[in-house]
Amino acid sequence: MTSPECVIIRCQDNAAVGVTFRDRFSFDADSVHYAVELRAPGLNARVDEVVSWIWDSDLAPFLEGLAADYRGWDGERSWRTDDADLAVAAVFRSGGYVGLTWTLRPWPVAGGGWGASVTTWVEGGEQLAALAAGIRQFLRGER
Repeated sequence: MTSPECVIIRCQDNAAVGVTFRDRFSFDADSVHYAVELRAPGLNARVDEVVSWIWDSDLAPFLEGLAADYRGWDGERSWRTDDADLAVAAVFRSGGYVGLTWTLRPWPVAGGGWGASVTTWVEGGEQLAALAAGIRQFLRGER
């Protein structure tokens, strides 16, 4: 589900596994801040302030590139925020599905930090393109 206020990604293999982007805000014209939540049976994790800078490659172009390669690729492709508090790794499997492993690791250099990951499987063509468009809309704050 995608709206200007949030983007919800559900795993096709298990609807109890998912990722939610929400609570977008901005202090200035150079960045956007938002919360990311991961959920799976026995897991609920949230980072309240992931930061994307406007001059960096954000998540939307990464997802758009994956959608453009809907016929597949070898190996793993990855993306992360500058602070490495959110990372995404993508793999392609037969049948046209893409596994997106979403990892939250707030304060990655601080002692006593934590990390959590979930993997969502999505259709590599139109569904992934729609996800990329939804993320772009969310990050830009478009209604």
